[in-house]
Amino acid sequence: MLIKRGSDIIPSSEITPESEYMNRRKFIGRLSAGAAIAAGGTLLGETRLSAQQDELTPLSAITTHNNFYEFGVEKTDPARNARNFRVRPWTVRVDGHVAKPTTYALEDFLKPHSPQERVYRLRCVEAWSMVIPWQGIPLRDVITRLQPTSQARYVAFETLEDPTRMPGQRSKVLDWPYREGLRMDEAMHPLTLLAVGIYNQALLGQNGAPIRLVVPWKYGFKSIKSIVRISFTDREPASTWKMMAPSEYGFYANVNPEVDHPRWSQARERRIGELRRRPTLMFNGYADQVASLYRGMDLRRNY
Repeated sequence: MLIKRGSDIIPSSEITPESEYMNRRKFIGRLSAGAAIAAGGTLLGETRLSAQQDELTPLSAITTHNNFYEFGVEKTDPARNARNFRVRPWTVRVDGHVAKPTTYALEDFLKPHSPQERVYRLRCVEAWSMVIPWQGIPLRDVITRLQPTSQARYVAFETLEDPTRMPGQRSKVLDWPYREGLRMDEAMHPLTLLAVGIYNQALLGQNGAPIRLVVPWKYGFKSIKSIVRISFTDREPASTWKMMAPSEYGFYANVNPEVDHPRWSQARERRIGELRRRPTLMFNGYADQVASLYRGMDLRRNY
């Protein structure tokens, strides 16, 4: 999959069904009202990236076929159980090796940034994928403002834990809250996004409202949803699936078609809405952008 920049980028109106898109003004208004995000200025930034050769997944599929165990383990559970998920008020706690540890209201946490549009593929370990027009803020912009110290080598994330709002957490299927982490250079990579919307509307509960991580070269479980805590640490943080099934899920979760999941092959994938399978691309097609992060690492051992 190619990612193009600058004058090669096709306008979103040419690659996105008009019926699926709301206009920019409505999007910003909906984000402000629905997720309490103060989004000023323009929506699209100069760093916009597009997976132009991939047809976008319809919004109806993106919002009804989800992995989000906080709302149930079946793919159709989140859309049903997150229907009335409340995202106001919402706070994000920042702690660890950082100059400004505090708890932010979401709108203050995201200020002064405006969402940009990026079209990324989301690849799941069950060998299915989607292509989604995300709206969000580069994680590195937020990290730079938070001023981590020189001791910060990793960034850890936690999902909301509230079984009254997330009924899937009443089960013991996972050790709640859901946890994830990135190495600092991964977190600071320009592709890494804090997403607040899709198809120019605020994220729904089943998609990780009001704010989630998107790391497009990794398997989807790395893109933690409904974030309430970000911690800067000097050691590799706990990640939920590595804790639950270390023989199946490693910390890095980089898409590597040469490493099979113990229970299925990862060599091919099926795009949601398609019948045929296609070859899985190394780093989910982002090798030119991210392979240098892992130079010298054994990507079979560091899976």
